[in-house]
Amino acid sequence: MNRNKLTKRFLLLSAALTMALGQSAFAGETVALNLDDAMLRAFQTNPTVSIAQYELDSARASYNAARQSRGISISANHTTQRGTQRGGYDDAQQAAPGIWTKGIGNNHTNSLSASLPIFTGGKLSGTIKQAKANYQYNEVGVQRTYNEMRSTVTDGYFNMLQADNIQKLSAESVTRLEDHLKNVQAQYNVGVVAKVDVLRSQVELANAKQTLIQAENAYQVAEANMNKIVGLPMDTNLKLDNLLVYNAYDKNMDDCLAYAAEHRPELMQAKYGVDAAKGALMVARSGHMPQVAASATQQWSDSSWPGDDNGKWGVGVNVSMNVFDTGVTLSKIHGAEADLKKAEETYRNTVDSVNLDVRSNYLGLREAEKRISTTKLAVEQADEDYRIAQLRYMSGVGTNTDVLDAQVALTQAKTNYTKALYDYNTSKTALETSIGVPMENPVTAVKVQAAKTAEAAKTTEEAAK
Repeated sequence: MNRNKLTKRFLLLSAALTMALGQSAFAGETVALNLDDAMLRAFQTNPTVSIAQYELDSARASYNAARQSRGISISANHTTQRGTQRGGYDDAQQAAPGIWTKGIGNNHTNSLSASLPIFTGGKLSGTIKQAKANYQYNEVGVQRTYNEMRSTVTDGYFNMLQADNIQKLSAESVTRLEDHLKNVQAQYNVGVVAKVDVLRSQVELANAKQTLIQAENAYQVAEANMNKIVGLPMDTNLKLDNLLVYNAYDKNMDDCLAYAAEHRPELMQAKYGVDAAKGALMVARSGHMPQVAASATQQWSDSSWPGDDNGKWGVGVNVSMNVFDTGVTLSKIHGAEADLKKAEETYRNTVDSVNLDVRSNYLGLREAEKRISTTKLAVEQADEDYRIAQLRYMSGVGTNTDVLDAQVALTQAKTNYTKALYDYNTSKTALETSIGVPMENPVTAVKVQAAKTAEAAKTTEEAAK
């Protein structure tokens, strides 16, 4: 394969990637969207992901600064001053017969100083420990944001699917009632049925149309919400590819709880919160310890700029210790101890909350799973019941009420089945989020795959030479 063909393929791949990651859509445009596309768009456009990454970058910088504070620090200083010099006075003095002076002149001073902490009583160690814990907290926070974004996108996607299904079911109900009204009207015209059958059928049709209007509005709201999640204009028409389906979940309760204990981001963040509180306590306790640092200075001073004459230097060790501060340090220690207890209790409460969350979502999943089978059978039965009620009414042995009741039961059965599928899929996503199943950033994954493809193309080109 020659270089031109490889270049064209790479350009096509780059164009496809750009289109996949594109945010723009014209107002009112119809966009086909599956769950993977929705996830990709949301991760690219939703600010929540960017905010979490910036928080991590800030925490990383603070952690690096804390670690680097163990090293030597060097500072330079320059001072230029004009005023009364050494030996001079504010009032004029007679320097010689007839000559009076105040001793005013210039002074230029330059200095370099270096310091290195030797012993801080745990202050530096505590600061580093606290900064590291905060960095780890935000690092896990990025993964938590990814997991929550997956849940947000999936819930919004399935909510729109459910709204679409309910809208279609409502339209089917209206169609059935319209057809039934035509039959009732035809029988009334020939004197087979009473006027009350026509009136009741008209009322039921009007009610069904009201339900359809509400369903259409709910769908539009769900569509607008989905557009917001994926970063499209609010009036974009979405065409979703996926359907609400049932895929069995094979993990049991104990498996879910064990997995959550190891992978739930909130648990890890609570642990790092305890570590950060321990670091803060070390910093507070260092207030009762001596601070020892090595220092070295070099200074130059002259009356002429830039002041680089008359050098002098010095090296030494500085030791300082807080002897009495009216209880300020002790109060800080008590506050840090309380914060540590608070962090430990927060962790314990988080463990209980996670366990409850996992159990609730797991039980909700199994409950929806059972409803899927029962409601599916109910749909088949309700459909048959409606068919029989129609035949009986047309034969003159059934009543109009029987047909209308059967129609309502059929619509309700289909609605219950759709809701069971929706609840199952959303509960499954909620369960995966609650146990901490990691979510990879799809934008990064696409870029990595593109880089691998380009590298493979380059390797093929070199091998062909």
